[in-house]
Amino acid sequence: MQRYFLTLCFDGSAYCGWQSQPNGTGVQAVVEQALTTLLRRPTAVTGAGRTDAGVHAARMVAHLDADLGAETTDSLLNRLNRLLPPDIAARGLCAVTPTAHARFSATGRTYRYYVTTRKSPFTRRYAMRLYHMPDTEQMNHAARLLIGTHDFSSFCKVHTDVKTHDCRVTRADWSFVNTTVSDRPWNTQEVNMTDIVFTITADRFLRNMVRAVVGTLLEVGRGRLSVADFADIIARHDRCAAGTSVPAHALFLTDITYPEEVFLANSQ
Repeated sequence: MQRYFLTLCFDGSAYCGWQSQPNGTGVQAVVEQALTTLLRRPTAVTGAGRTDAGVHAARMVAHLDADLGAETTDSLLNRLNRLLPPDIAARGLCAVTPTAHARFSATGRTYRYYVTTRKSPFTRRYAMRLYHMPDTEQMNHAARLLIGTHDFSSFCKVHTDVKTHDCRVTRADWSFVNTTVSDRPWNTQEVNMTDIVFTITADRFLRNMVRAVVGTLLEVGRGRLSVADFADIIARHDRCAAGTSVPAHALFLTDITYPEEVFLANSQ
């Protein structure tokens, strides 16, 4: 049996997260069912982490053990995608070392949260709409306080089974997303600066952490909290001190990084 890293992307709208819950199906279960059918043996996958209900992934990694025989990884990916539903896609399959672990070998994870002030039928499922642009400069001042290793209890769902609330954040910032206006055929190069995105990278994330952080930063951007207030919220280690969590539909897991040594040089 060879261990592989399977790279996936999915629209999380119809799922209760990566893992199945009593009230809904998770992405993991759908992937395992498709692999079990394809490989003709029970096949389990272990994901790089959990995602909340409704959260999307542009890049999720899961590991599995399988004997592909003479079949190439490209062939298996093509057949796997025929079995997966339209809202889940397999993007890559590569051989890794026997001890490589999708969750514990990961060195970093990146999430992005999208906010827009435009009403659009095409982005409503993937961006949170605001009616006024918040103060991104103040939000970035506050976001810089997240950099480093901190106890993020103030932004974690309560009563979760974790040994530590410490996370090491290496990036946290807001930026504008340039969106080309397509409703003016004579000037398709015009840029509409009405969309912003929050990007955060850390070694690990707590349940509901990114959505709670974004909700609290937006309070800073609206002028309801100061940067000093945000610093105090981090220091208090109290979820009740932070802002309301923003909706899940605008959150994307976009990247997961691993050490080079976990990948086999001759992987296909």
